[in-house]
Amino acid sequence: MESTSVAASITLEMLKEAWETVRSSPLGVINTPMIPCSQTTLPLNCGDSIYLKMENLQRTGSFKIRGVANQLARRPRGHPFVTMSAGNYGKSFAYASKYYGCKGKVVMPDTAPASRSALIQSVGVDVERVPTSSLMDVVKRCVQEESMTFLHSYDDVDLIAGHASLGFEILEVLPDVDVVVVCCGGGGLLAGIAAAIKLSGCKSTEIHGVEPEGACTMYRSFIEKKPVGMDSKSIASGLAPPFAGTLPYDICKELVKDIVLVTDEEIKAAVSTLYQSGFVVEPSGAAAFAAIINNKIPNITGKRVVVVLSGGNIGRDELTSYPD
Repeated sequence: MESTSVAASITLEMLKEAWETVRSSPLGVINTPMIPCSQTTLPLNCGDSIYLKMENLQRTGSFKIRGVANQLARRPRGHPFVTMSAGNYGKSFAYASKYYGCKGKVVMPDTAPASRSALIQSVGVDVERVPTSSLMDVVKRCVQEESMTFLHSYDDVDLIAGHASLGFEILEVLPDVDVVVVCCGGGGLLAGIAAAIKLSGCKSTEIHGVEPEGACTMYRSFIEKKPVGMDSKSIASGLAPPFAGTLPYDICKELVKDIVLVTDEEIKAAVSTLYQSGFVVEPSGAAAFAAIINNKIPNITGKRVVVVLSGGNIGRDELTSYPD
């Protein structure tokens, strides 16, 4: 597939360059394990055909450190940075800011768990909690009044290229993968994985995005044929940004087969099922697995399927409220 058919700014060469940046980053990004479900106690009758990509084991607890590593490698440091995040990007942003000695601020939706903001503040990064609808207004104020540099948590070419490293790692283990199932919030991870796999020549590989029903901005964007926003509400706060990213949408509309929806109850049950088998996965990280166990991805019998468990940042207080 020619890169010009995806988005003018995305090429296989730049994605591989970002992959090398991520692999060699002083932030210590991990090449996370990919485990066949047959080697777990998960209640799936799938033989060796379904694999779990364990980004919940990533440094900082989620895939977000990949994008942050590439973003900061390509930006001059010295000025303070500001971002918006429901938690996982903010945690990686804070970790990187502390490592590089950069001043930072995270603008967070007030619906995100308080434990997430406390964690970010504990490493010395400021947090401002605001209504979801006000996130960008506050970010703009920080840029204009405090001369901060904005790092977008999902609609950024360097971030997407960093996330593409995950796609290359999948191909290292399964070069002939048939289906890849990925959670989708703003779309940065989904776009990065899809670009890495499709631009590597895997034309027949199906990429499926998964969103919560109450936060389905990319699903609606596919229908309306343009990036749209909504009043997103979901237990999976990391998948509930106010709008789909413009660049992620441009990439996903060409390379992603479809976006499927799961309910909050299905996500809760997936978190519980994973936990009972020894995997600590947050709601946002379990959305793709929820799609699999609820048969939302069609025609996967006998196919080589990779399910991305994108994060494991969940507190004990949250876990105790989930069904056994």
